[in-house]
Amino acid sequence: MSMRGFMVDIIHGWVNAINDPLWQFLVYLLLGTGLFFTVATGFVQVRLLGRSIKEMLSGRKEGDDPHGITPFQAFVTGLASRVGVGNIAGVAIAVATGGPGAVFWMWMTALIGMSSAFAESSLAQLFKVRDHKSGHFRGGPAYYITQGLKQKWLAILFSISLIFCFGLVYNAVQSNSIVAAAESAWGWNKQAVGVGLVILTAPIIFGGIKRVSKVAEAIVPIMAVLYLLMALYVMATNMSEVPRVFGLIFENAFKFESAAGGFLGGLISQSMMIGIKRGLYSNEAGQGSAPNAAAAADVKHPVSQGMIQMLGVFIDTMVVCSCTAFILLLSDVPAGPDLSGVQLTQAAIVSHVGAWGADFLAITLFLFAFTTVIGNYAYAESNIQFINNHWLVLAIFRMAVLGMVYFGAIAKVPVVWDMADLTMGTMALINLIAILALSPLVFLLLKDYQAKLRMGKEPVFKLSEHPSLKRKIKSDIW
Repeated sequence: MSMRGFMVDIIHGWVNAINDPLWQFLVYLLLGTGLFFTVATGFVQVRLLGRSIKEMLSGRKEGDDPHGITPFQAFVTGLASRVGVGNIAGVAIAVATGGPGAVFWMWMTALIGMSSAFAESSLAQLFKVRDHKSGHFRGGPAYYITQGLKQKWLAILFSISLIFCFGLVYNAVQSNSIVAAAESAWGWNKQAVGVGLVILTAPIIFGGIKRVSKVAEAIVPIMAVLYLLMALYVMATNMSEVPRVFGLIFENAFKFESAAGGFLGGLISQSMMIGIKRGLYSNEAGQGSAPNAAAAADVKHPVSQGMIQMLGVFIDTMVVCSCTAFILLLSDVPAGPDLSGVQLTQAAIVSHVGAWGADFLAITLFLFAFTTVIGNYAYAESNIQFINNHWLVLAIFRMAVLGMVYFGAIAKVPVVWDMADLTMGTMALINLIAILALSPLVFLLLKDYQAKLRMGKEPVFKLSEHPSLKRKIKSDIW
């Protein structure tokens, strides 16, 4: 083994040594935070689900501020980042290793996590600032940690974690997945695909958040509908088997009586843990990523965007992840060392619809992964501007993103992927502490929104109506 390889192995060992206990703790913290906000808001994700759909559908109109993006654009930018390889490969891994019961725990995680997504995106709106150079809105955890908790150092640590994780590494992973799908479906050259991805990505990210949101607005609904139609076709052609699959999911989720120990007990606990982990990875609820897109929207009330982003978690897991789960569980394709992740989903689709299914998944995966790249970039851009809002810094960062997109296309990235998990874990930990500490403000915003709804008014938030809040928040927006 070379010296370089030896050093990489040592670093990889250190990263994993931190990752394992960090994520074991985080799973419980993420769920606990979700349960806290669920109970404390009176099950906001159930009570206001209808209202959130209405807010999302009416959010296509341009707001009063020409520099803000529309609520719908913020919704699809957040969804662009959420819906990615995790929805296809992640679900396949969860079902293969944790069994059908893992799907149930993915659903539970999403339903609980919707309240955390509501809290973090409402706070991002409340504490958003105006970029005096471009006029665009910026915000997210870094901003509400700085203003709400007065902890600038913690906000910078959060930003660095997010920039590394979402801006660089996760984009390399997404392009790696695109190449793998294109290679297996059509035998395309890695380097050529890498160059093509860079050429496609460059004009979008150099156009800034407005350009990113417009591309996301065009692509995300199409890809989500295509994948949903495929899943509905599979379910329609296997209609008699659908009740059995539902039964399988619920039966395996609650086999706790067998968990007395030994191999079976471990398997059952594994089913639960894997389902929770994959659900969290996919929908990002509480992790502090989506609020960066949510803050850029021009809305009348912070809660409006909180509800819209909450809906994003629902669509990501309850709709898109469920599509993959049913495609897998209705097929007879066995998981194995040669078939896992994307390849397993690809084989399952081929078993349902024939050889063209491999082409379909390769195209779908490209759309999923590509929109994730531009969604991830939008998050990172906001945090680059938080640390240093200089045009040269932003230009260098954009070049670095394009470099990582190409690197991901040609390289294997297991070490980098584990490093990304570490940085994502760091940012999730910081964000969860922040939203729990700022929870009284979330409850105040929700109370204000509901009071105006009961009065028959369209909710408009005015800082002047809350003197105690006005002293804390220096804003010309509200």
